[in-house]
Amino acid sequence: MELADLLEALNAGHTITGDSPLHEVMHRVSQDALRITGELNGGYQEPERVRELLAQLTGKPVDESVTVFPPFYSDFGKNISLGERIFINSGCKFQDQGGVVIGDDCLIGHNVVIVTLNHDLMPSRRADMHPAPVVIGRNVWIGANATILPGVTIGDDAVVAAASVVTKDVPESAIVVGPPARVLRSLAT
Repeated sequence: MELADLLEALNAGHTITGDSPLHEVMHRVSQDALRITGELNGGYQEPERVRELLAQLTGKPVDESVTVFPPFYSDFGKNISLGERIFINSGCKFQDQGGVVIGDDCLIGHNVVIVTLNHDLMPSRRADMHPAPVVIGRNVWIGANATILPGVTIGDDAVVAAASVVTKDVPESAIVVGPPARVLRSLAT
């Protein structure tokens, strides 16, 4: 089994069982992600070098308009897709095995956590992982210390208030607040 096999299974939403060859691949890839983020977070890096390390982490080119303030953490890296003109503030943590897609012109606040895996609820299968992507639309602002849970889509132009826990989809142009996040109002005119 290789990374391509794992990404195919993850992106199809297949359960990755704890004792499977795909689980072994996931752990192998995670070691690479830990090495890259260790270098990224180990001291000051020029913005161009930050983008180079993000490109190594994701296995994809990172547009020169993307800005990330380290530290930045990912325990996988290979299922992150970044648009253009994105700003990710310091302390963010992406668990991206299930897929993290961030659209153009997004602002991600300090210490935002994006989660794309759930473990099985049955104790005998607790090591099994269920992937579900997080998709963040265009021009979204996610406030500091927010947590986005697996399977959530955040619509274009939405705002997620600081410290919100987003458990379900956010409509376009909505402002959501609270744990759990709920729609406060719409920005639509």
